[in-house]
Amino acid sequence: MYPENYRYTKEHEWVHVENGIGTIGITDHAQQELGDIVYVEVPKVGTHVEQGKNFAVVESVKAASEIYAPVSGEVVEANDALAVTPELLNSDAHISGWIAKIKLSVPKEIDQLLSLADYQAFLAES
Repeated sequence: MYPENYRYTKEHEWVHVENGIGTIGITDHAQQELGDIVYVEVPKVGTHVEQGKNFAVVESVKAASEIYAPVSGEVVEANDALAVTPELLNSDAHISGWIAKIKLSVPKEIDQLLSLADYQAFLAES
């Protein structure tokens, strides 16, 4: 269910880094907690985001939730498909439901994030 080569946050975001670009989304656990997602506000290309700061908003039938950047950098691509089909976050949170791609400005931030085993242990404790 959770890709092993991704890194995770305790706020239930994930990042997958390839060639200095981090693809970011919310975890399957987060989408289950939110319920049916009806709106996603993605960041604009060119926006600089900081690790731990709000960079997107997801609204569901239950609540609106801020999404926090797991890494710092510049948004190089946003998943505009979410504007039309926000439910992609429910049906495919870890692949087609990505929110944005960020060119990492501080690659070492990845080391501060949770591995899959650490994230699963965190979920088991909560």
